[in-house]
Amino acid sequence: MNPNKSGLATLAIHASSQSDAHGSPHVPIYNTTTFSFASTADLLDVVDGRKAGSLYTRYGLNPSIFALEETLAAIEGAEHAWAFCSGMAAETALFLAHGREGIVCIGDAYGGTLELLSAQLPLLGIKTHCILANELEKLDGLLADGARLVFFETPTNPTLELIDIAAVAAIAHRHGARLAIDNTFASPVNQRPLELGADFVVHSATKYLGGHSDITAGALMGAKDLLLPVWNWRKNLGSMIAPEVASLLARSLRTLDVRVRRQNATAQAVAEAMRRHPRIGRVLYPGLPDFPGHALACRQMRGFGGMLTIEVAGDGAAATRVADRLRLFALAPSLGGAESLVTQPCTTTHHGLAPEERARRGISDAMLRLSIGLEDAVDLIADLEQALA
Repeated sequence: MNPNKSGLATLAIHASSQSDAHGSPHVPIYNTTTFSFASTADLLDVVDGRKAGSLYTRYGLNPSIFALEETLAAIEGAEHAWAFCSGMAAETALFLAHGREGIVCIGDAYGGTLELLSAQLPLLGIKTHCILANELEKLDGLLADGARLVFFETPTNPTLELIDIAAVAAIAHRHGARLAIDNTFASPVNQRPLELGADFVVHSATKYLGGHSDITAGALMGAKDLLLPVWNWRKNLGSMIAPEVASLLARSLRTLDVRVRRQNATAQAVAEAMRRHPRIGRVLYPGLPDFPGHALACRQMRGFGGMLTIEVAGDGAAATRVADRLRLFALAPSLGGAESLVTQPCTTTHHGLAPEERARRGISDAMLRLSIGLEDAVDLIADLEQALA
């Protein structure tokens, strides 16, 4: 199969070259710690990289993991991919392998990522800089001072702010730096950062790639030569994905395209309904024509995603009351699953930020972030309306 000519939905099912001796259409779970060899010469061929083969699962040398990584690379349009036990594990290995000279994070990001950048990595002597998306004029100076990795989410969490991937890639590359994009919110269905100039794409595969709220995993995609320095960090930090989780994630990828397209359509309907509601002060969704980044979304994205944020008229207590009244939306701090979720960023994802820092980033206490699932749009809208009433 030619990956350059096949569509994403086809690649998600057929990209893996791994085969099963018994005719299974997908690679089974190799819940195996270590693999044996017919001879020492055969073992050394794999250890020294002369031949591909299974060896030791903590190293990632396991058929279930191989099959998953081939599919991950194919759906993101990457040369190679590494799978991890979580999205934070993927980010950590990336930062340690490529960010030791300095990291610039642009715009909003997941609270755990911001904590890693601001609190943990500086303990290791790694300089980190966090700038807002409207402070891009600072990027040239930070890169000129030696930072060599630029990182951002787009759309961002939780304001859905968009950042121009191609424009930032041009700035980073002019200074000899690399660009990494967290593509979790968009998924490969809606956005292809590598085609826009990014060097790395990272995912919390727990979210849309997993899609069923039943696994925790991460992924990092890019050119093979750029990913090779990450391999030892993954191996020695112990952040390898388990074979059974790899198998579940590979299962989920087979339905990624159809799930995300349905979530796109439902989120658009919910966003439009909420924009008309008298008790909603603001709706943040890239698919709305009056969204500040709508024009960029039309250029950069293939779909507008299943995430939206609403700002309830009133204060944080009013938003909490609405969240507590919802019946179909589960109150939970995650996203991308088959079931719709609601979370109040000031109490979950960004609870660790000081109130003044949340305000600086445009995250109000009255915000509710909605992850749209696979339910009928009319039922989700009715649930929001009864909670707002």
